[in-house]
Amino acid sequence: NTTMHSSIILLVILFGLLTQAIVYNSFFSQIRAPRGMSIRDGDIAVSHVRSAITCPGNTCLWPKSVDGFVYVPYILSPLITIETGMQDISAGTCVKFVPRTHEGNFLDIQPRYGCWSFLGQTGGSQTLSLQTPGCMWSGIAAHEFMHALGFVHEQSRSDRDNYVTIIWKNIMPEHVHNFRKQVTNNLNSPYDYNSVMHYGRYAFSEDGGPTIIPKPDPYIPIGQRDGPSAMDLHKINILYNCGW
Repeated sequence: NTTMHSSIILLVILFGLLTQAIVYNSFFSQIRAPRGMSIRDGDIAVSHVRSAITCPGNTCLWPKSVDGFVYVPYILSPLITIETGMQDISAGTCVKFVPRTHEGNFLDIQPRYGCWSFLGQTGGSQTLSLQTPGCMWSGIAAHEFMHALGFVHEQSRSDRDNYVTIIWKNIMPEHVHNFRKQVTNNLNSPYDYNSVMHYGRYAFSEDGGPTIIPKPDPYIPIGQRDGPSAMDLHKINILYNCGW
């Protein structure tokens, strides 16, 4: 009985690890762009050119209410349960995700093909895709919500070459463009290897080799999808002038 019990536990652990690998790979899988739009950087939907979080006059930010909070209305497909991803952001920032009542600008969270979001507020009904079951992890949801708040991937920062080395020869040719640097407002914040917005070490790898190596310490973990880091929340508070 003890042997059988140990075998069952081992199988459960192995299944959990396999499931995590499948979910992580699905996050970086080929994404079908919505009609009339394109996908860049792996999971950012674009219908027109917009540069990172340097939108003129903060036009891509969600507005702050008179009470000091930033309310992001949303409607949610009944097939999706990702409230934890919202709560992780709301608990540490002045951004609050609220069910839509009559607001004209809102997130329409649907289980489309893949995990993707527009960058910042685009106006009107704004689709954010969380395909089931691959995107139904709170950290992946928080990643897409941060895109919707106006954040690009951490390794797309304008100063990233000081902190990581991109191994271009290991990247699938059709995804090389996902590793371009952006002209970003880095909010006077340090580079965050632990950001939920950072690609993993093997993102879009063609042959199984690493595509991103941290420096000077190449063994620093990157690509976690457990949830927003403390620095992620700090940057949201700075960008939205939360005063926290």
